[in-house]
Amino acid sequence: MNKKLLSLYGLKWNPFAPEVPVEAFHVGARLDSFCWRVEQLVGEGGFALVTGLSGLGKSVTLRVLADRLSALRDVQIGVLSRPQAGLHDFYRELGELFGVQLQPHNRWGGAKALRERWQAHIDASLYRPLLIIDEGQEMQLAVLNELRLLCSARLDSHLLLTVVLAGDQRLLERFRSEELLPLGSRMRVRLALERATPEELRELLQHAIAKAGAPKLMTAELVATLCDHAQGNLRALMNMAGELLAAAAQREAAQIDEQLFFETFAAPAAAPAKVAARRR
Repeated sequence: MNKKLLSLYGLKWNPFAPEVPVEAFHVGARLDSFCWRVEQLVGEGGFALVTGLSGLGKSVTLRVLADRLSALRDVQIGVLSRPQAGLHDFYRELGELFGVQLQPHNRWGGAKALRERWQAHIDASLYRPLLIIDEGQEMQLAVLNELRLLCSARLDSHLLLTVVLAGDQRLLERFRSEELLPLGSRMRVRLALERATPEELRELLQHAIAKAGAPKLMTAELVATLCDHAQGNLRALMNMAGELLAAAAQREAAQIDEQLFFETFAAPAAAPAKVAARRR
């Protein structure tokens, strides 16, 4: 959304867009507790897991977590960009993230180089390196098992890396399989995201518009209507709110109200020919 449209409502940014700054997120008690527990985990190493249906805030959780941990001195954070990659590309990306020159065709040499780099980091700081992986349900079986073996040393008694995996229900189902049960049983910290209540959504929405600089952007009636129609899904809530902001800006409306909601999302009237056909 361009600056002219944002200035119409005194907004510093579009509060409903995916790229809002991390400081604009509402951090509830469960998310705050999860971040604290992962912070303790980074000192010991191991796996953490975030699960939930699409649109419930897994990626937001990872952004908040990465921002919190980046404030810690000597924490090295890598974010895997291609979870669906095969083993060769997986090693290539790990090498790039952690500054190790790897030859993907030599997995033994690559694993040795990565483990030595991670151990050197542990020896020089209080923390394990951290790898964040979103859309974990897309990862190949061989890559997930390689990651498990790569992270530990000394007969699984010494952990070299902290890994935070996020994925939908398919990832949980995969962890129940015989092939991935050893990895699933290693999840030391878990956060299961659930559908939000209308009251929780209201708090999130009001926090978002207040942080963006326009706490009176929407009427109280509209906020309640949006939260009822979002069905507990944060992404659905923000998408609807974003559509309303664009519609209001086009009309140069002073405030976004419930009337605009019904006009924007009203079901299209049936075509006259179809109505006549039904009557016949």
